[in-house]
Amino acid sequence: MRTPLRRIAVTVLLSCSLVAGVTACSSTEAKRPESSQRAAAAAAVPAQTTPSPSPTATRERLNRTRFAANAGLAAGATYQWIIKPFREGKFKRGADGRTFALIKAGLAGAFAYNRLKAAQKNAQGDPILEKALAPITGGVEALRSLGGKLRRGQVDESGIGGVEDLLNGFKSAGKEAGVDVVPKVPSTGQLSGG
Repeated sequence: MRTPLRRIAVTVLLSCSLVAGVTACSSTEAKRPESSQRAAAAAAVPAQTTPSPSPTATRERLNRTRFAANAGLAAGATYQWIIKPFREGKFKRGADGRTFALIKAGLAGAFAYNRLKAAQKNAQGDPILEKALAPITGGVEALRSLGGKLRRGQVDESGIGGVEDLLNGFKSAGKEAGVDVVPKVPSTGQLSGG
């Protein structure tokens, strides 16, 4: 009787610490003063002898690239650890590996939420991305409660389809802005916030 209780306690503590790590992970640029952001950006860009494009065009291109990277990581995590296991039946009661699959889905949901929020922030100031994302911004909040719904068995194929539609919306927004959002599965270190 002690072994299952110990396993449950370890599982709960591990999942809570991983979720806390993911939610505590946020963009460090938001915490840095603006002057140090400019200094870091200047140090990262080598000196050029040819005329460079306008700062606005460069900033938009950089934001579009960041948008594509963040949305791609969110899509990859969602496909790998939420959509694929759902369709394989890993979240059903009594399925082998259900607890582990739910923990990974919870982490992936938190990670995807974090990356999609970052992608939305990257889209600010870019008129094409802002216009394309306007109809789907509310769907990002649905990812917050997805883990609990999966655990309770309250998600059906239409719920998973809604998540896919959200990710497809981000992909099409990127395509309208001229960047491809390619799903990229994050490493487990990235997923757990390490």
